[in-house]
Amino acid sequence: MKRDLAIYDMDQTITRVPTYTPFLIHVASRRSPWRLVFLPLVGASLLAYGLKLVDRARLKEINHRLLIGHTVSTGSLSPYLDSFAERVMRSNLRPGAREAIEADRAEGRMLVMATASYRFYSRRIGERLGFDHVIGTDHVEGADGAVCAVIAGENCYAAAKRQMVDAWIEEAGIVPGHLRFYSDHHSDGPMFDLADEPVAVNPDEKLAAMARANGWRVEDWG
Repeated sequence: MKRDLAIYDMDQTITRVPTYTPFLIHVASRRSPWRLVFLPLVGASLLAYGLKLVDRARLKEINHRLLIGHTVSTGSLSPYLDSFAERVMRSNLRPGAREAIEADRAEGRMLVMATASYRFYSRRIGERLGFDHVIGTDHVEGADGAVCAVIAGENCYAAAKRQMVDAWIEEAGIVPGHLRFYSDHHSDGPMFDLADEPVAVNPDEKLAAMARANGWRVEDWG
């Protein structure tokens, strides 16, 4: 099946600010407010990441366990996934993202989100935006599909994101026609290399330099 694709990064591409830590705080403050006492430890884990003592994947696992818990049933977590997705829709979307998504849909493109954020919550955001598929970081499932604070496979970031997109394309039996890719961050270099039409959205400094060097389109989505 041949399809034209539009693949979007989520955090700071579709959204104005990152979603991961706000998601954890959103769940903790509503489900288990006592867990907010661990916020200083969240700060310490960010410092450890800055000092390269832990990688991104381990950072996610640590903060997930601190603010949500090691294992949480999907039933008890589901209302907070929905309320957070609604919060993102209300107050954390770049105006230009909606316009681009609607334009790609009008062109008949398959809409795909590829994000380093956990898929169990980014999928709720993708559904509200009308995406056909969401690729993201997966979690280990406990009994009855419970959400565990352990990453399953790879953190969907940098080269791993490209690998996961390639795997999805193969598994879905898609023959990409024209592939357009949007991101704000230079770590998505492997995905930009895959794209027929790379688009740098509100790019960081390194990505802006990459875009200038390669003649990629640069857009400001507000």
